[in-house]
Amino acid sequence: MPEFRHRGGTMAAIKLFLSLFVGLCAYYFYSEETLSPEMVQGKRVLVTGSSTGIGEQIAYEFARMGAHLLLTARREKQLKEVAQKCLELGASSARYVVSDMNNLISAQNVIEEARNKLGGLNYLVLNHVGGSGGFRLFQGDMATVTSSMTVNFLSYVQLTVSAMTMLQESQGSIIVISSMSGRIGTPFTLSYSAAKFALEGFYSSLRRELHLQQINLSVTIAVLGYIDTDNAVKIVGDKITMKANPKEECAQVVVRAGVLRHREVIYPYWSQKPLLLLKEWIPGLLERLLDKFFIMENIR
Repeated sequence: MPEFRHRGGTMAAIKLFLSLFVGLCAYYFYSEETLSPEMVQGKRVLVTGSSTGIGEQIAYEFARMGAHLLLTARREKQLKEVAQKCLELGASSARYVVSDMNNLISAQNVIEEARNKLGGLNYLVLNHVGGSGGFRLFQGDMATVTSSMTVNFLSYVQLTVSAMTMLQESQGSIIVISSMSGRIGTPFTLSYSAAKFALEGFYSSLRRELHLQQINLSVTIAVLGYIDTDNAVKIVGDKITMKANPKEECAQVVVRAGVLRHREVIYPYWSQKPLLLLKEWIPGLLERLLDKFFIMENIR
């Protein structure tokens, strides 16, 4: 009899979980808010790391809706080309400023450029990445850790601090590009993962502080899986068996969430969300599953 009750309780729990899951699916599909170009037309947008990859595609999404864009990255030639394409796609204006986010003074200067060239800021899109040391075994290199934390965390904070007055004046939005590596500890990219965990902590806490102060400034954290940017494919393409997801669709999902002021967006949702649930419920199983994706003979 006790065994029967135990099985009955298990079945009841499974049914409850399935009911909740179906309800969440229904909410996801039928509560979608409408995004219209008018929401963005004429708004002032700064996109970091926008010379290539996800940042480039995010710039194009804002351009299609008629935003004023300021692009920044290290490579001037690519920035110039992206800015020109933004104009062709319908941006109200598109400028660029060359910067190196390993230098926090450079990050401050980017915000001054936004103030001078745009006269304010409605969207701060923090996307740049660098200094992570590639995808390899950690050898205790503190220079790599320091560089990654500076580029992938501290410069994000510096940009936010410097832009805070403009963003509060416009009741704007901060869009932070994070990663599954900021939710689930990732081997072979320890410095990068540490910086992304730091981002999650800082911006989740900032969101709460803004709310408690009744400041109308939204913070959207984008938790991304493996995206088919040139840089990502070059670094990990021969070291993992995962399939990369399209950067164009990723940018669309991220921009939509940011404009609609969602607190979080996960992409691709249906493959990444179950991993986060497993992390909370059965972390050992999750680790064993993820370990199967690594091609160890290609990792040194």
